Amino acid sequence: MQPVLNVEDVRRVEQALERRGVSLIELMRRAGASVAHEVLEMDDVAEACVLVGFGNNGGDGWVAAENLVKAGRRVRVVSPVPPEDLRGDLCPIVSRAAVAAGVEVVVAPPRPELESLLLSADVVVDAMLGTGFHGSPSAPFDIWIDALNASGRRVVAADVPSGLSAQTGMAPGPCVVADVTCTMISLKPGLLADVGRDACGAIVVAPLAEEAQPLVLEADPVAWRCEAADYIDVIAPPTNVQDKFSRGSVLVVGGSARYPGAAMMAARAAARAGAGYVTLAVPSCILTQVQAHMVEIPVVGLPSSSGGTFEAGAASSVERLAERCSATVVGPGMRVSAGTVAVCSRLVSSSAPLVMDADALNCLARLTSNRLDSFPEIIRRSAPLVLTPHRRELGRLVGLADTPPESLTAALEASRRIVWADGGSEFAVVAKGNATACVGVEAALLPKPGPAALATAGSGDALSGIIGALLARNPGGESLPLLCALACEVHGCAGTIAAQRYGSNGAMAIDIIDAIGLAADAVEDRAAFPDEGGGRPA
Repeated sequence: MQPVLNVEDVRRVEQALERRGVSLIELMRRAGASVAHEVLEMDDVAEACVLVGFGNNGGDGWVAAENLVKAGRRVRVVSPVPPEDLRGDLCPIVSRAAVAAGVEVVVAPPRPELESLLLSADVVVDAMLGTGFHGSPSAPFDIWIDALNASGRRVVAADVPSGLSAQTGMAPGPCVVADVTCTMISLKPGLLADVGRDACGAIVVAPLAEEAQPLVLEADPVAWRCEAADYIDVIAPPTNVQDKFSRGSVLVVGGSARYPGAAMMAARAAARAGAGYVTLAVPSCILTQVQAHMVEIPVVGLPSSSGGTFEAGAASSVERLAERCSATVVGPGMRVSAGTVAVCSRLVSSSAPLVMDADALNCLARLTSNRLDSFPEIIRRSAPLVLTPHRRELGRLVGLADTPPESLTAALEASRRIVWADGGSEFAVVAKGNATACVGVEAALLPKPGPAALATAGSGDALSGIIGALLARNPGGESLPLLCALACEVHGCAGTIAAQRYGSNGAMAIDIIDAIGLAADAVEDRAAFPDEGGGRPA
């Protein structure tokens, strides 16, 4: 796993390195050399253009330029001011060294000249605005960013693409779209989510010093980015000695007259993800309709209200069904009513491993007056529990219905409020988004994000089914956040397969569900053979 640090924690690591004898200018030299290395790794680079700013990020650019000149490339640095007018302790030093090495300097060019410089370069280094940047870029950098993006040149960003917040992943103004981002010391959350997913391209971490790694770990990473090999501990070893019961049984509880399909998709996903036996419990008013679509999966009808949802009398029947299964998924398409709140409350108090999704989360919000973190006793239990909110549902759970989390870091913070209030290792929150976080009491894990094809109705129901199936095969809930992260990886891989078949905008939830089995094989192969890319094609 790769550690992810908040920006302020990276600064503390830099300060700790300085106390250990690694000066800030030495860190700058190593950072610039790392950026230059990424440029030199590209094919056919004879000429480079380096866009620099006023701060330390600009200093990294000056050092990169010097290294590229020494490697035999022609380099032009575009600076907002002459090198002799730079302020600070470090930038004047590294700029003088770059000029002495033969770097050409162009100061504050008008846009037509800048566009010509960019078009003549084989690659451009973005060293304008660093991790300390906030807000929207001002002149001249807003103009430079626009010209760079319009040029079509390959871009290597130093630490973070200019205009992007390395902390939040937001970019309220223009933002560089890089091919490679060479980030220093550790990953930052804003590189992995929201606008960062489009802006960063391939991300390379430059540790800068051997002493950095233990300091990064001591800084208490805000999250950990998962790699394929990390999942090997929660993947069941292959065996032919199986029957449908040894592969785990999943109960899916959901559906309503208005939304009959959501629970069906969750049940199908659980079956595709490897559960040996899946049962679907729905309100009796839609029993016949659902049975007509579910050939392989038995469907049970439970008492329903006049509004087409479960009535309160269904709670005891649901509890009995759950006791006979390895794991239960509740919530897809269920709606919020007195009856569904009763069903969710009974399941939470049961001993069944439980996944709560969609309207089950909204029932929890109603039970706790939108402050689940203030009523942890409601969800405190001995069996594993997984909540799977998207950002709006997460906001409703922690009193932020009107201002739900807008970034990965905000979602992590809100999820931790719930997890730390509960305090149990058998509890996890899967905070869904364009980058999903699987948050437990000890750590937050960031699985590889899936494609945009996952942004379709029913996709979340599929994920809840996958989590239910994996939990059924591992009912003890060991490494629960890691198990959830594995489910997210399978879900993302299924989205990629569906997009390949039907197009990035044409894939529907049912297409994602049908690809889950192939995706699970591909993810398991990558975990077992990470250096070979897996044996079975996705």
